[in-house]
Amino acid sequence: MKFGGTSVQDAAAFARVAEIVAGEGENAPVVVTSAMSKVTDALLAAFELAKKGEVENAVLSLEPHFERHRAVARELLGEAHRRLFAVEMEFAEKELADLLMRVSRRSLPLSMLKDAIVSYGEQLSSRLLTFVCQSKNLNARHADARRLIVTDDEYGSAAPVWDETEKLIRLELRHLIEAGEIPVMGGFIAASRSGETTTLGRGGSDYSAALVGAALDAREIQIWTDVTGVLTSDPRICPEARTLKTLSYEEAAELAYFGAKVLHPKTIQPAVDLRIPVRVCNSHRPAERGTMILPSAQTTTRLVKSIAYKKGITILHISSARMLGAYGFMSAIFQIFERHRTVIDVVTTSEVSVSLTLDNTDSLEAVVRDLQRIASVEIERDQAVVCVVGSGLRDTAGVAGRIFTAIRDFNISLISHGASSVNMTFVVEETVVKDVIKRLHDEFFSAD
Repeated sequence: MKFGGTSVQDAAAFARVAEIVAGEGENAPVVVTSAMSKVTDALLAAFELAKKGEVENAVLSLEPHFERHRAVARELLGEAHRRLFAVEMEFAEKELADLLMRVSRRSLPLSMLKDAIVSYGEQLSSRLLTFVCQSKNLNARHADARRLIVTDDEYGSAAPVWDETEKLIRLELRHLIEAGEIPVMGGFIAASRSGETTTLGRGGSDYSAALVGAALDAREIQIWTDVTGVLTSDPRICPEARTLKTLSYEEAAELAYFGAKVLHPKTIQPAVDLRIPVRVCNSHRPAERGTMILPSAQTTTRLVKSIAYKKGITILHISSARMLGAYGFMSAIFQIFERHRTVIDVVTTSEVSVSLTLDNTDSLEAVVRDLQRIASVEIERDQAVVCVVGSGLRDTAGVAGRIFTAIRDFNISLISHGASSVNMTFVVEETVVKDVIKRLHDEFFSAD
């Protein structure tokens, strides 16, 4: 059972989580929690201040968030647990002040210090949630995720070493579960083989839950958030959007990658490997069952399941007459992106050109400079990727016609279809993406 930041944002939310966990008591739950909402951002901001030498301001900026934790403790914990948590808080504040000072002095690699600092969101929330559960008479036991998940040294986005992680999770957690205890751990955080704190990247708490679920061969992995499951579209654009009862792993992965905010793409993989269902639930409405993500799509008359989008996209149009009839040209292009560690989202090709989209443009200048040695490059900024997802899209006649008829008065910059059997992807200008989403949602869902 993984609880996101909005599910543990204040005392009422912590109390709700304890009730939800209590309701699953006989199913031997393991609890994974994110940091309290906004705490990770605050820790990252403090790190940036310390980098500029503003250590005092960095430490002061965290005080309101420490107070939020103390407020939950005051409201929900008895005196004994309050005292224990106060000791934890005091220790964390001192360690953070020391780490921020080290950042200003550059006494250790900044990437290493950044992971150590940002880990305190989950460290504190998981310890606080353990005490809250204990105060509600649950047999909860804190488990340090850094003793369970082993990763490489890629600070900021570490990759788990599965064999070692699986053994540790089983060794540490199975006997607690068999003894009737409920392990509570922080998501997102892990440790390298040398014992240094690492993080799995933003959204990594979902990944932590999937790793634990896979290692323990869980019957179900639950992702508790602030929306009821996966929706047919973004409810901020389409208020009439509704919850999907089921999705396949493939459909969920496409939606996650192309902007649906509910799931982190990596979450799917450990579940896929062992075919463990993933349920997405709403911690504010625990009685509603949310969306179940299953190994394969359920038979349904609906061709389109959901419509996702991702803004802030840049298109690169790469063209060269040298491509015509030549081999190795595509390889040369992709090697440039690999060299600059830049991920490509969508690709289309013709005889003499390649068009592709980028989400992260941190290395754009260097990428373009290298590309221009072998081809001409045109850049289109402020674009948005729209992803229409549903089982059988590639194999069903007329779906593409309905999609593009519905949005016929909008210009399409790029189309990708066929690489996946469950999605059709295209790119429009960012300024019109909301209108495009509304139009498509009306086309495929308004008749219900």
